[in-house]
Amino acid sequence: MSRHRTIAIVTPYYPPKIGGVEQYTARLAAAVAADPDLRAVVITTRLDGGLRTRVTTEDGVRVVRLGAWLKLSNTPLSPLWPLQLRRWLKRTGTDVVNAHAPVPGLGDLAIAVAGCRPTVLTYHSGSMHKGSPGSGLADRLIGLYEKAVLPRVFARARRLVAVSPVSLAEGHAHAVRITPGVDIDRFTAGEPASRRPRTIVYVGRMDRSSAWKGVDVLVRAFARIATDVSDTRLRLVGDGDALPGLRALADELGVAERLETPGALSGDALTDAIRTAAILALPSLTEAESFGMALVEGMACATPVVGSAVGGIPYVVADGETGLLVPAGDPDALAAACAKLLTNGDLADQMGTQGRRVAEERYAWPHLTARYLELFRAL
Repeated sequence: MSRHRTIAIVTPYYPPKIGGVEQYTARLAAAVAADPDLRAVVITTRLDGGLRTRVTTEDGVRVVRLGAWLKLSNTPLSPLWPLQLRRWLKRTGTDVVNAHAPVPGLGDLAIAVAGCRPTVLTYHSGSMHKGSPGSGLADRLIGLYEKAVLPRVFARARRLVAVSPVSLAEGHAHAVRITPGVDIDRFTAGEPASRRPRTIVYVGRMDRSSAWKGVDVLVRAFARIATDVSDTRLRLVGDGDALPGLRALADELGVAERLETPGALSGDALTDAIRTAAILALPSLTEAESFGMALVEGMACATPVVGSAVGGIPYVVADGETGLLVPAGDPDALAAACAKLLTNGDLADQMGTQGRRVAEERYAWPHLTARYLELFRAL
């Protein structure tokens, strides 16, 4: 009888940190662990700033959290990682390495030190250029990384996985596309959008280093909506060091009393926040938003969605069918799209119903994780 094959999923961050890559890797780890012929180990970084390696078992998956010596923007780093990665790949009996990026560092090193083990690199983003005021140095470093380092990492990986058409891995000869998905049994349709409270919800991180998420544009758009559509509220779900500035902006625009910031939510609290909202908005500004997992969660809940026509969002949202698309960085257009859904109940209900159907047909997790298991076995 053959032994279990071990898949090492190497990712810079992992739950309980909340984010699209974190949800993607957690779902993949669970699928590997549930397969009778495979074992999963996750190699990631500590979230509490500790330097010592911490090993736990979480939901039946062995999770190795490496310490980081420093953090540049959103990138944890440590000079010990090459040695530690080699040690843990050997100690866990890893057969296949699946690294996740775009956060530079851990995933790149995992591909480099894998030795003779087959490697799969999943790339979750288009260009990470921020393009915001004060990001000149960061953009120059990102440009250098994407031009000089990333092509070598791509070439070294046995297979590439692009999560959307704008992923930098898309189009390579050894690449396949496997999008993020949604748990359609957990994210279920709420009552028709036209009968829900007039709440616009955003779900995601709100860090200063993630200004490309465009949450400030949403706050400005909400201030315009609030003057025309009564009893509308904005709920920003998530944490980050940009949150105080967003609250201050809402206060400056006179809508602070209609802004809710419940922090990061998970489990039933998260699904309820999406299922009971009239609209889910994702106002991203750049191609760094290569997919937009929150949009699919909204669609699964039959919540109409509004997103920027940038990055991978147009791949997810069929404009006028499952949601509305607006120009990135345009608060007036974003406000007009949200107001249209808030005041046209039939349109909102129609888009919610169509969004649920698309989520079931294209983005249910079991089909997507099955493709990963086939890929791992082929290697």
